Amino acid sequence: MSRAVIYEAFGGPEVLALRKVPEPHPGVGEVRVHVAAFGLNPMDWKIASTPGLARAFGVSTPAGFGYDFAGVVDEVDDQVEGFVVGDRVFGGALARAAADYVVGTPADLGLTRTPAGVSDQTAATLAIAGLTADATLHAVGLRNGDTILIGGAAGGVGTFAVQLAALAGARVVGTGSADTHGFLRNLGAEPVTYGPGLAARVRALAPDISAATSLVGTETVDVALELGVNPERISTIDAGPAPYRGARATGAIDAAPEASPESPMQFWPAS
Repeated sequence: MSRAVIYEAFGGPEVLALRKVPEPHPGVGEVRVHVAAFGLNPMDWKIASTPGLARAFGVSTPAGFGYDFAGVVDEVDDQVEGFVVGDRVFGGALARAAADYVVGTPADLGLTRTPAGVSDQTAATLAIAGLTADATLHAVGLRNGDTILIGGAAGGVGTFAVQLAALAGARVVGTGSADTHGFLRNLGAEPVTYGPGLAARVRALAPDISAATSLVGTETVDVALELGVNPERISTIDAGPAPYRGARATGAIDAAPEASPESPMQFWPAS
């Protein structure tokens, strides 16, 4: 037997329980990862507490919990190429990460080798936030020479987005509270404080904003439109049933890179 975090009814943390479950083994084309750490994301809690959202993701009770994980490959089917027993890896398994073992194909798990020097605890935070950042920047067609406004730049997704955008050769303007400005500068962004008057502050700092991504709320979308950014070059992860003011709604699922042992994200060269 092995262990997994399970919930049988939707709700808050009180519905989660550590249960004994049959030990899984890989099928054709699959690997098994012995999980060393798993990450927590807002979406995990939202799925566990919201039946309608859970249904949208194909999750029904009883269900497992968590998405991001890191660990070591300990069983591999003969048809798998690119991964062997003993590989340190990280990836994502919807509603299955909080368990002793995760099983799936490398593609389904977005399986990636953990770089040397990166701990399992750190690697277990990479999948959702990193892929979401990747997707938001691809949605706006980010390219070398752009000046991009990133709303919520100091958050989990924003931390990735700022660095990926800088790697792409873009000038990055990031919104955050005043006490995050030093942090944002260290990441490679020029910080501006969010809130009333944001458009004027951005215009004074960088009048040539060419793209924008909103990682929290709708303020960044509104400001980008006020500054004349084409709606097709504005993305948001905080979308309702319809795109907000024409912005491109996106998220981790839209990144959908092909599984690679070396990198789960499609970094752009700064050229």
